[in-house]
Amino acid sequence: MSVENTPGMPQAADPDAPLRDRLADALAAEAVFEGWTRGALAAAARQLALPAGEADRLFPGGPVQVLTHISERADLRTVEDMEKEGVAGLKMRERIKSAVRIRLERHAGPREAVRRALALLSLPFNAGLALKLLYKTVDAMWYAAGDTSTDFNFYTKRATLAGVYSSTLLYWLADRSPGSEATWGFLDRRIDDVMKIEKLKSQVKSWTGGTTRTVSRR
Repeated sequence: MSVENTPGMPQAADPDAPLRDRLADALAAEAVFEGWTRGALAAAARQLALPAGEADRLFPGGPVQVLTHISERADLRTVEDMEKEGVAGLKMRERIKSAVRIRLERHAGPREAVRRALALLSLPFNAGLALKLLYKTVDAMWYAAGDTSTDFNFYTKRATLAGVYSSTLLYWLADRSPGSEATWGFLDRRIDDVMKIEKLKSQVKSWTGGTTRTVSRR
C-alpha cells in the first residue's frame, strides 16, 4: 500500500469539507428517487439553499465524483470504526467479517441509492472507476484488519475479499430479513468458503515443501 493511499492518514485541511459532505449526503437522499444525475445534484443543492454554481464548484465532476467521495469517505469511516472497536484483538476471520459488516451496516447508505449507484458504475465508461473504488474498499478493510503482507499474498487477499464483499453487497441489497440477519449468515458462509480454500492452499504448500514453479514463456 502506498503511503499516499493509506487509509486513516490525516488529509490536508479542506475548508469546504463539511459543506461537501452535506451536499453528498443530500444527493444520496435524492438518488433514492432520481438516481445519480445532474438533476438530482441540482435538487440537492437547492435543498441546502446553495448559491448558483456552488454544486459544480464543490463537485466539478458531477454525480460520479460525488459517488467517489462517498465511497472513499465510507472506507475511511470503516477503518476508524474498526480501530475504535479494537478489532485487532480478534482472529483475522472475525476482523474481516467485522469490516464487511461495518461497511454495509453503517456506511453504505440507503439501499435504493446504492442500487442506483451500482447501475451507474456498471456502465462501460465507468468500469475503471468501479474497479478502482472496489480495490480501495477492500484495501482499506485489509489495512484496518492489520494485514502487513508485501508479497503476492497482498494481491490475492484483496482479490478474494473483493469477491466476498461484492457478493455480500448484492445479497444485502435484496435482503429484507430483520436486522439483515440473512446477509450476515451469507457473509459467514462466504468467509467459511474462503477459509477452506486457504486451508487447502496451506496443505498443498506443505505437500510440495513450499516450493513454487515458474512457468516459462516462449
